Amino acid sequence: MLFDSTLRRDLARNFGATLVVILTIVLTMMLIRTLGQAAGGRIAPQDVVLLLGYIALGQLPTMLALSMFIAVVATLGRMYRDSEMAIWFASGVGLTRFVRPVLRTSWPVLIVVFLLAIFVWPWVNRQGVELRDRFERRSDLSRVAPGQFQTSSDGRRVFFIERDSEDGRTGRNVFILSAKGDTESVTTAKTGHITLEGEDRFLVLDRGQRNELNLKTGEKTLSRFEGYKVLAGERVLSRAEDLPPKARPTIDLLRDPSPPFQGELAWRLGLVLGGTNLLLLGIGLAETNPRRASNWNLLFALLAFIVYYNLINLTKAWVAGERIGMGLALFAAHGGAFVFALALLWWRDNGKTRHPWRRAGTSPATAPAAA
Repeated sequence: MLFDSTLRRDLARNFGATLVVILTIVLTMMLIRTLGQAAGGRIAPQDVVLLLGYIALGQLPTMLALSMFIAVVATLGRMYRDSEMAIWFASGVGLTRFVRPVLRTSWPVLIVVFLLAIFVWPWVNRQGVELRDRFERRSDLSRVAPGQFQTSSDGRRVFFIERDSEDGRTGRNVFILSAKGDTESVTTAKTGHITLEGEDRFLVLDRGQRNELNLKTGEKTLSRFEGYKVLAGERVLSRAEDLPPKARPTIDLLRDPSPPFQGELAWRLGLVLGGTNLLLLGIGLAETNPRRASNWNLLFALLAFIVYYNLINLTKAWVAGERIGMGLALFAAHGGAFVFALALLWWRDNGKTRHPWRRAGTSPATAPAAA
């Protein structure tokens, strides 16, 4: 049908253009933020691009829903301004008739949003947590640049090494200044290498000496060794039970009914339900007056999007804080939005019934004369 094909083609074109713009803006903002984290020493510089990809995947459900929402509002708003809607209304096509082509165009996007929110979102967060954790818990030896003095992660040791291998696990001419309590020690060795024992990393020194100084008594101790082991890093990676709820698979959230897990599950399901409700809201919010060219409808739509998605985050906090149950939160937030969207569609159609000149495409001044 001409009506369906024309509307779906315009929706697809506007959706693609909007997604490109939003994706560019979000990636630019996230790139600046990620570079700031790398400059601050919170992530490895070589992991910036990888972490940016994880962030983009994590934000993709929201970007897809927003792009489809804007596409619906922009497409129908353009039809209002060009008086195409007046023609369709005069032909007996009500506003609710636009729901079917909109859903037929957007259902692949909603499926992608569902898959991203339920499966990809926890995987992306887990990868990001492991990436940051790996950098934070890397060995003290790997923190040190060759030929430079640098403080360890806990601030109690100062290292100086010369790297002897590309993997960073072996070094030569190692110097360690350590302070613990009232004891200060200086350890030097010809070579050193990293070993793993359980979840801890140790720096094993070969052929060196250790000078200790008791700051209270002034007593000095000199010892030589053929082998010496120093704790160089704590746990290699966080265990699975230490992961935050956003990094847990959805099946784990379903198995554990604890409030934090229920709040995260409510948020993931809210992304999918919110994307569907936004399509209906977009149809009702797209109406504009063709005699006054403006984009107020788009501004109101963006405001509605911000309020709705803040409500989704709010329900997550409420469920996690045990203020409300997950089922009641989903029903109140998304059920209420669905009822509001249907009421808005009914009001738009009912308003046209009360004003026959709008359906006929005539003005109030000419309607009595035509009668």
